[in-house]
This record gives sequence, C-alpha cells and structure tokens, in this order.
Amino acid sequence: MADLKLAIVVPVLNEAMTLPAALAELEALRAHGVVVIVVDGGSSDATVAVAAKGADAVLTAPRGRAAQMNAGACHPLARRADVLLFLHADTRLPANAHVLVAKALEGGADWGRFDVRIDGRHPLLPMVAAFMNWRSRKTRIATGDQALFVRRTVWASLGGFAPIPLMEDVELSARLRAVSEPANIAQPVHTAGRRWDERGFWRTVLMMWRLRAAYALGRDPTALARRYGYAPRAPSAVAIMAKAPLPGLAKTRLAPVLGDAGAARAQRRFILRTLTTACQASTGPVTLHCTPPAHRLFHLLTMRWGVACVGQVDGDIGCRMRAVMAEHFAQAAAPPLLIVGTDCPVLTPAILQTCADTLVNHDAVLIPAEDGGYVLIGLRKRLPQVFEAVDWSTPRVMGQTRERLKAQGVSWRELPALWDVDDPVDWERWQALLKDVSDGRVA
Repeated sequence: MADLKLAIVVPVLNEAMTLPAALAELEALRAHGVVVIVVDGGSSDATVAVAAKGADAVLTAPRGRAAQMNAGACHPLARRADVLLFLHADTRLPANAHVLVAKALEGGADWGRFDVRIDGRHPLLPMVAAFMNWRSRKTRIATGDQALFVRRTVWASLGGFAPIPLMEDVELSARLRAVSEPANIAQPVHTAGRRWDERGFWRTVLMMWRLRAAYALGRDPTALARRYGYAPRAPSAVAIMAKAPLPGLAKTRLAPVLGDAGAARAQRRFILRTLTTACQASTGPVTLHCTPPAHRLFHLLTMRWGVACVGQVDGDIGCRMRAVMAEHFAQAAAPPLLIVGTDCPVLTPAILQTCADTLVNHDAVLIPAEDGGYVLIGLRKRLPQVFEAVDWSTPRVMGQTRERLKAQGVSWRELPALWDVDDPVDWERWQALLKDVSDGRVA
C-alpha cells in the first residue's frame, strides 16, 4: 500500500470564506501526490475562483452532496486513484492522512473513516464528538464529518452514493459494511461546529437525533431533507441507448475520416462520456441498454462501474425505446425516466438534472437536436404513442413527436437544442470545441 494513490473529493457550496484555509492545509498532501478535486454545486460567491487556486481540478455538478461527490469521483483524476476520500469543506485532515489511510487499509478493509473532533463554542461539543465516534464503531456507519474513504473499485461496484438529498453517507455505509468491516482511524479529523453554534446546541442535537431515527424507521430522505432545510432535487432514472464499439458497425459515417477502427474508438469514448455525465448528474439509477450486449466493453463497465447493462430488443430505435420505457414503468413506484443516446457529447450533468426537475410538473421533456431529431426524451409516465409512426433518422422526428404528444393531451417542455456527432462535419465541430476547452477559450 506504499504506492497507494489517494484522491480527495470536496463538495462545496458558497464556501469562498472557508475554502482558502482548507485548501492551504491540503497543499501538504498534494505534495505527496494526493489529488484534490473540488466540486461546486452552484455557488453564488467566489467559491469556484478560490478553488481554482488550490485544487487539482474544479468542476460543477447539480446541487446536493451525493451528486457532487459522485461527479468528483467520476473525474478522470479520481478514476486513476486507488482510494477516494470524501471531505467536507469545513473538516480538516491530519497532515499525514495519506499514510493513515494506507495503513488502515493494509488489514484488508475496503473502506473506513476517522474519529472526529468538533471545534466550536459550546463546552459540550467534545461530548457530542465522543458519542459520534462511539456510535460509529458500534453501528459501523460513517457520517460525512468523519472523512469517509473507500477503495475506488469498491465505490464504483456499488454505484457510488445513492441519489438522495440527505443521509447519503449513512446509506452508502450500510452497503459498504456488507463488503467489509470499516477501518477506524483514531487520530481525529477536526470539523467546524458551526451548525451547533448557529442553530443552537440543543436544537441541533435534537434535530439530528430525530432525523437519524426517522431515517432508520424508513422515512423518505426527501421529506427529511426538507425538514433539515435542504431543497431536494428531483429524481429520474437514466437509460442510455448504447451501440457496441465494433469496427465497421459503429459510427460508420465517421469512417471516411477516422477509419473503421477509429470510428469504433470514437464510439467507445462517447459511451464513456455519456455514462460519466449520467453518473455525475446523480438523478437516479443509470442503466446501459446495449446492442449487442455481449461486447467486452459492457462487461467491463458492469465490473468496474457497477452499472447495469441489458440488451436491447430487435426493431427500430422507436421499438427499442418503447421497450425500455415499458420495462421501466412496469416497476412499482418507478421514478421518471430519461432516455438518451451516446451521440451528444455536449450533454452535461446540469442539463440532465434540469430535465429531471422539469418532469416534476410536466409529463415529458425533450431536448431537440439540430438535425431535426432529439438527443433526449424524458417521461413521467408510460406514453408509448410518442414512439409510434415516427420516421426515425430523418429531420421529421422532432415534429412528429410533438404531434404525438399533442394528440395525447399531455404537457411537455423543450430545452434548448443540442447537436449530435454523426458525420465528419460534426466530428470537426467537436474537435474544435475540445481544442477551445483545452486552450481555455471555453469553460
């Protein structure tokens, strides 16, 4: 474990005042090869600018710790790490945290956490910290304040944090303890007691006890989040329609410029990019609907990412999407569903979350494609008619889909149009955009 590579993921929201000190203390760990990834949830202050001065990577994700931590863990720098450590912005690690984590995992554990010490004004905060540490050992449950760490492959195999607005750390701990016993590091992290200082000591203690008790009794985390003062984001499952990256069969219109093998490699990158985007959005479970399903890439994604891969039915794309929709809504209490392809590399986690939010008040959501089709369709309920009698792969797709929705009398919303990469002109456009991002001309 001497060469263990550690990546620290820090979810933030309006932390411009506290972040400089936090990143300054992490600088010593960066000197030892530890990667620091800051994930902003839409701050209205200078958090992003501050983070850019002291982190290895700064990215944005839909608001919510689960979504932000999933986004950070999916970053390319994090995917090269052996261990992920999730750190709150107001929690300080020991200077030798990388050594402590490596030693803690030498005994065979796949995950663990630190003891915690709470820094604040109230004289009973040490007692609260002692109780948290005792409870964590007894229940084998870690909270976010305890700097939870986990082997990256294990985290990926479990599908990361559940897309819930509260108790995401408790929920993940429950799944992790089925994999291995946690490693408990006695040397504490220091976390700020601002919750107790700002909201009142006893009021905060009672609220936290009630929330944990309610969660243990099966209460909906979304309702608990509202009680806690969070504004939960809307959930949606994501179905990715993916064609296997087979030379001569994938992205054939790109073959004149890339060759058959190059076009297949491009398809592989598009699949990985779309999967990363869906996981970063953290709106709900992600499923790859594959054709053919036996390709080794899909097996690898199941093993390393923990994502479900299922085969597509025969027929045109309308038949296949209709089957995906029917299978999804056959489940009890199924959430809304977002169906996407892999051809739109400019799709972002924030756009997916906006689509999920839209389905709270609408039956459907669409993102038109510039070529007359669409890059995403989201549904709140079964609407098989939208996939029937459509001239697929033509500029008439979007117009005909609008007609089907209107005929059903349902409400829908359309987001701004995006574009697919289908032919050499699209490929050149995509490569130019990548160069602009690399050169810093596009954020």
